[in-house]
Amino acid sequence: MGRSDYNKDRKSSSKEEGNYRKRKYNEGKPSSKRSTAPKQASDPDLIRLNKYVANSGVCSRRDADIYISSGNVTVNGKPITEMGYKVKLKDVVKFDGRLLNPEKKEYILLNKPKDFATTTKDGRGRRTAAQLVVGASKSTLYPIGKLEKATTGLILFTNDGEMITRLARPKNGLRKIYHVELNRDLRSEDFKKIKDGLTVEDSLVRVAEISYVVNAPKREIGLEIFSSRNNIVRRIFEHLEYDVVKLDRVVYAGLTKKDLPRGHWRNLTAQEVINLAVIK
Repeated sequence: MGRSDYNKDRKSSSKEEGNYRKRKYNEGKPSSKRSTAPKQASDPDLIRLNKYVANSGVCSRRDADIYISSGNVTVNGKPITEMGYKVKLKDVVKFDGRLLNPEKKEYILLNKPKDFATTTKDGRGRRTAAQLVVGASKSTLYPIGKLEKATTGLILFTNDGEMITRLARPKNGLRKIYHVELNRDLRSEDFKKIKDGLTVEDSLVRVAEISYVVNAPKREIGLEIFSSRNNIVRRIFEHLEYDVVKLDRVVYAGLTKKDLPRGHWRNLTAQEVINLAVIK
């Protein structure tokens, strides 16, 4: 991470104002034509088999029709080749013998504000980051890459259990960039200590890159790190007797804060999901 890379990430997150929930607006105009035929109530417990298969992540709905017609999908042990066939959520659906989960995978990126705990529930009545993404999905979403209450920046939420397990591994090599503001200028000798590797609580901590933020006081630092140790960035500077005034995660696993104001969330793009799937 050079200075230009960090400051590019920093500029993209300059607009930090806004409500604490992404607003949704209706698209288009309501139709002026009214149907006289009564609407038939749909059964919420039934779902088309091709949608069930697609939601499980096996393939698209169009490809699911092909696999269904070819006999690759079974429902409660019986092959189903009928187009438009509907199943119940409690039915046992398998694709080539593999049990499927019909819950659609959701991936939400949140720019967390300060003073929000990174938990799904908090028994002490504190505001949580999960409350900010409550309207993003009907599924229960869990955070990856937790941040302490005082730290701001990027958190990924998902219901993809496999991804949660994989990205939470200590040695997965996730790229994280932080914007750090200290209570005083970072001395050149301390800058060098961090760059060369620093022992914090009997463990060596190495950073990928460190730089002073361009056109800012020397108390503002850009830091790229791969360590998964809890709160390690803050602990690095406190070990050198600095107080961390602000700590903001501006890049997480290749995801950036571009066009994402503080307190808002967005869905990951298909390409971003593919990129995350490559991380082991």
